[in-house]
Amino acid sequence: MMPKNQSTRIDDLLASVTPDMIADPPTFLKEEGVRVERILLDLLRPDPVQPRRVLPERIHMEFHHQRLIPSQALRELVQIAQVAARQRARPFHNVLELLPNGESETEDDTVGTFSPEEILLRDLVNLAVTIRDDGQVNPLTVVDISQGVTRMYRIETGERRYWATWLLRDFIHASSSDGMVPCIVIPEQKSSVFRQARENTARAGLSAVAMARQAALLLLTVHGYEIPAYPVGNDYYRQALKLDLKGKQQYTDAVLSAMGGIDRFHFSHYKSLLGLSDEALELADRHNLDEFRLRHVLKLDVDLHAEMVQHIIDLNLTGRQVLQIVEQGMKVEEDTQPLATSKKARSFVRFVKSVEDKDIEEYASALLEAEKHPQMAIARLDALMTRITAVRKLLSREE
Repeated sequence: MMPKNQSTRIDDLLASVTPDMIADPPTFLKEEGVRVERILLDLLRPDPVQPRRVLPERIHMEFHHQRLIPSQALRELVQIAQVAARQRARPFHNVLELLPNGESETEDDTVGTFSPEEILLRDLVNLAVTIRDDGQVNPLTVVDISQGVTRMYRIETGERRYWATWLLRDFIHASSSDGMVPCIVIPEQKSSVFRQARENTARAGLSAVAMARQAALLLLTVHGYEIPAYPVGNDYYRQALKLDLKGKQQYTDAVLSAMGGIDRFHFSHYKSLLGLSDEALELADRHNLDEFRLRHVLKLDVDLHAEMVQHIIDLNLTGRQVLQIVEQGMKVEEDTQPLATSKKARSFVRFVKSVEDKDIEEYASALLEAEKHPQMAIARLDALMTRITAVRKLLSREE
């Protein structure tokens, strides 16, 4: 049973909800049928087409295909993070060990040293602890999709808070969570892709790939496409590639506003990212790559997208470097006959042609960051030099 003071605090928080604490203007609270209440966590379900992927793509799809329950989905995330942590010589057994070590460690310390899954889990743990200590100040926005006597609610905004609450209940055993979540409940006929988009862009920033999915959902909505209530693949979002706002001028301002107030130029750039291959989209989303670096990848053949994105991640390439590699690679292909070489070999050629003196220090830093120790980095370079020497000997025979 929930402690009395805990119940009183949640009641006070719910009573204090005001229009400026939620995504929509005051008229939203006045809509007929809208109410605020605490709902059992088990009755809530994340939106399967939500542009923001809180969980890694594979776990996301497994969960929404009902092959994993929430606790199992989180357990898989924890296990992936534990494997990554062990590989970096910082194993953890309790998720609370992921929290920063006081003032000596900052969020910037995680950049380049923690895997995406460790960072994701760390953020969820931090949110869970905040909810435990301060209560859930911001209610979730949920759509009532109950049928008959079966109560069920689809989360429109607040999925990170949902997963943090599950984490609090099942993995942080010192908590006193009763499994009830404060929610603003909206009738199904009043659900809104625009409200969801405004919430997404107003809070923790979406990745460029999530922004592309968001743009797709808004375009598909204004063009009259049905937004499904089941998980979809990238091909569903790619339908938006053939759509634009030219024939929907009355929606332009609302769409751009929901996307965070961007202009049509940047909206088009985000939408174009849907043309990346599935593997490239997953990699870019997982590593939160920005749109400027990804836009140049689209100039390559689709079977090279993932390979180029992996190079961006491994070498921390800038947008200028990506553009240079892509343009030089394309020029080589135009000036020579196609060769029966592997994608890895073609990528190596593009990289060799792109290397400049002013990039050396950046490559050295990236290699040291990847190998974690100077001697390991030198050993990696020595192995590469051995292969380069062998290639040079082969080329000498051709003279």
